[in-house]
Amino acid sequence: MFIPRITVTETFSSIQGESTYAGCLCFFIRLAGCNLNCNYCDTLYSRKTSHGKSTDIPLLVEAALKENINLVEITGGEPLFQKTTPLLCAELLRNNFTVLVETNGSLPISLLPENVIKIMDCKTPSSGEASKMDFSNFDLLNPIDEIKFVIADRTDYNYSLDIIEKYKLNEKTPNILFGPAWGKIESAELAGWIIKDKAPVRLQLQLHKYIWGPEKRGV
Repeated sequence: MFIPRITVTETFSSIQGESTYAGCLCFFIRLAGCNLNCNYCDTLYSRKTSHGKSTDIPLLVEAALKENINLVEITGGEPLFQKTTPLLCAELLRNNFTVLVETNGSLPISLLPENVIKIMDCKTPSSGEASKMDFSNFDLLNPIDEIKFVIADRTDYNYSLDIIEKYKLNEKTPNILFGPAWGKIESAELAGWIIKDKAPVRLQLQLHKYIWGPEKRGV
């Protein structure tokens, strides 16, 4: 019998640190491998598939069930870098989990099951990977989905506002998040820009880094 497998860096239960679900209990499945190399990446240890362990998808679902937490996030790395990620999502949905997938926006989100909540990163210039964005993904977003911009400087901020306007992102989802790149810009400075411009976005802080520090894994 065929049992689908996927390469995993780590699994853990924690407080969701980002998105509109920030502060909620969440079971995380961090997949290995990524097609990008962002300058501000904070999970370099999960960038290569060789950093992970091949795992049966039913075992991951079983682990999620044992944790007894309804919210599950699949992150990376880049989840869509692995072909069996949609199968993992489908199995979690079949077991009545709320499933979040954090994706970098460069690979087609059409591969994901409809009821997955997609948290799509839109790469800003400071990432060094803005040219890799697949902007056609914006057309596939639902109101429950979220778009995240990591802001390191004023150039990133202005770029992000331009993208929101150009692609009419506020018409696609109310969940547009601006997060300060850790160690690159003070959250108060970004908040000030948002307030001054009445920007149609939500400020996002990485709660897990404020609670446990920026270097701790498994949180």
